[in-house]
Amino acid sequence: MKPEDILRKSEEGALLDQIECALLLSYPPHSKESLATMAAAREVSAEVSGGRAEIHAQLALNLGPCPMNCAFCSFSRANGLFKESKKLAVGQAVQYAQLLESQGANAVYVMTTAHYDLGEFVEVSREIRRSLKPQTVMVANVGDKTAGEALRIKGAGYQAVYHALRMREGSDTDIAPEARLKSIDNFKEAGLVVGSCVEPVGPEHTDEEIARMIATVSEFMPAYSGAARRITIPGGPLERYGMISELRMAQMVAVTRLGTSRAVTGNCTHEPCTLGAMAGANLFWAEMGANPRDTREKTEEGRGSSIGLCRDYFHETDWDILEGPSRFLTERNDVDIRSSQQSGRGK
Repeated sequence: MKPEDILRKSEEGALLDQIECALLLSYPPHSKESLATMAAAREVSAEVSGGRAEIHAQLALNLGPCPMNCAFCSFSRANGLFKESKKLAVGQAVQYAQLLESQGANAVYVMTTAHYDLGEFVEVSREIRRSLKPQTVMVANVGDKTAGEALRIKGAGYQAVYHALRMREGSDTDIAPEARLKSIDNFKEAGLVVGSCVEPVGPEHTDEEIARMIATVSEFMPAYSGAARRITIPGGPLERYGMISELRMAQMVAVTRLGTSRAVTGNCTHEPCTLGAMAGANLFWAEMGANPRDTREKTEEGRGSSIGLCRDYFHETDWDILEGPSRFLTERNDVDIRSSQQSGRGK
């Protein structure tokens, strides 16, 4: 099987399967095969999104030691970086959300650690919702939830959630993979749009492993997929593996786009970079407050990107940027999605 044949198949509108994705991932990121893959993915991303990229923005309500012990997370109790739990005051959360909205975020995300009290989350979220424009899209980034809890999140004013089955879930985390997937079902049943990603990827993950995760995420038809690299947590158990390059991440972003249904119009990467945008990423995140990839309490003073910086990256790579509410999260083509689900993955 030649890479040019695989890319021709994609150009004809077919969905790449796991074997084809793994083969494209096997080439060196700087190779002509990989660069051709990135170019093909960029064309697909531009086609399905009308050439318009989006910038979403996230604020965190808390930080502190989390008992789920995700090895790649700075909040992990086992990693010992944040020993004291801290919460954002309601007024500060509202100010953050209003600032992000005023700066042009296409959606505002509210993140917590896994065991943040749901009642408090709903209360704070309602205050945030009341402070924002009615058309502003709110997205929850929270731990696993039951069907009833998902309905409460929907009732608090959210249109969508971010939820991912992470790489080596259950091995590098204390969370059962089945729990993540069940939560995704619960969110969808509650009427919440789900966004996801192939993440967090490190050098130890094989091409086949990444391709398998691309297929898994594609199967539940999120509003957006994509790929993100693992950021090294100092002293953490995964530090010994190091970190993949932005170029390798861009290669994965491209392959994810070609291995995901075109009914999924968003293709994200994190952290934002021009290489990712060149390879077909049409969604970036800005961040404020705590960040599971950062050792600072305020990521805007550390690794977090601003909305302005995300704009710069997209402008430098000739992407137009959507103005107004997210289309990825609000203009779902249910007919295309049902058709993709019924036909299955391309062979």
